[in-house]
Amino acid sequence: MIPNQEEITRWLDQITNWLGQNLLSWPVIFQLGFLLILLPLSRYLGNKLRPMASEWKQFAKTPQALKLILTNLLPMIPWVIFLLMLWITLGALTQLEMPLRTRFLINTVASLTLAWVIINLTTSLITTRILARLVSLFIWSVAALNILGLLDFAEEILDAAALDIGGLRISILMVLKGVISLAVLLWAAIAFSSLLERRVKAVPELTPSVQVLLGKLLKVTFIGLAVIVGLKTVGIDLSAFALFGGALGVGIGFGLQKVISNLVSGIILLMDRSIKPGDVIAVNDTYGWVKSFGARYASVITRDGIEHLIPNEEFITQRVENWSYTNSWVRVRVPIGVSYNSDLHKAIDLCIEAAHENERILDQPAANCLVRNFGDNSVNLEVRVWIADPQNGIGNITSELLLAIWDKFKEAGVEFPFPQRDLHIKDPIQIRNLTSEIE
Repeated sequence: MIPNQEEITRWLDQITNWLGQNLLSWPVIFQLGFLLILLPLSRYLGNKLRPMASEWKQFAKTPQALKLILTNLLPMIPWVIFLLMLWITLGALTQLEMPLRTRFLINTVASLTLAWVIINLTTSLITTRILARLVSLFIWSVAALNILGLLDFAEEILDAAALDIGGLRISILMVLKGVISLAVLLWAAIAFSSLLERRVKAVPELTPSVQVLLGKLLKVTFIGLAVIVGLKTVGIDLSAFALFGGALGVGIGFGLQKVISNLVSGIILLMDRSIKPGDVIAVNDTYGWVKSFGARYASVITRDGIEHLIPNEEFITQRVENWSYTNSWVRVRVPIGVSYNSDLHKAIDLCIEAAHENERILDQPAANCLVRNFGDNSVNLEVRVWIADPQNGIGNITSELLLAIWDKFKEAGVEFPFPQRDLHIKDPIQIRNLTSEIE
């Protein structure tokens, strides 16, 4: 049915009256003008403060987490200032007990600005796109409910949907608050513990093992506090988890036995300092230097650049060679064969001379060259030298020493052996002329 002219006129009158009462009234015009003044003012102040925040971000001692926040916050500084001015204005209007219509537009703009700032900050820290979109949708929903005045009503509905489990009332609202609180507190705990861990590693008076141990204890402590505070924030009585804690302990005893064993083994290794970051070790068929200790494993990098993640328990239960436990000195043995026709004493002197010319080989203990045995084709020698940096490799120092000995033997005329056999014929050889026999 097509509306007639009278109905259209009545609708237009209703729309005009609504606009006149809600949008074209003096309180709304006043708020709109006030917002138009705050926008350029906040932009001007933001441009003044942005260089200061940029210098603070580039300061060497600024924590990495704070640098990341400042990087994402720099483009939004004018909007943050705008939001602060709106909050100050709302606080003043509330104290003056002004009617709601005199601050409705400012409150709406403040809610939208706050939601936009929070979304930009949180989504920039979240690498998963789906999770970032869910967070954005949740924040916009809360802002919309707050603007429409339905936020309290929505909280009542979510709180009404609850279950009673063992005397503990769990509602959808409690779950949402708990997830948000734990996410924020855990992120803050990990960021703060990482900051303190970097500070501890910068203390030269502490050994590497003590630095790693303190870092682990700080991280576990802050994460535990974050979980406890998060549960307390939503009003959960921790005594209600007594039965659950007992069941969890049984589960840990069976299902998480290896995980707990590796964690405890790592703490023991750090406390007794038998193996620490920077040590050169050999365990099973793996030889390399310990890069770091984790909660479950140790990172060992071989000379081939392969990083082995070895469970901490293996360092306790298996035999481990620590080449740098007491000190980093390691003796390298280099076997060499010399021809029987060569001057043996001269060959020994040349081997020791070649060892002294290498910068990595220590002067004390002094290099030595011993005659090991008389072989089938050569006199077998063994050069023994000491180095203090096994983490830089054993094979390369052996190669350098062999190459230096090769050059010196060539210059001095010392021969290297090669396989040879003497053939003795007891009976004389009889030569038959087959051609004459055929003819």
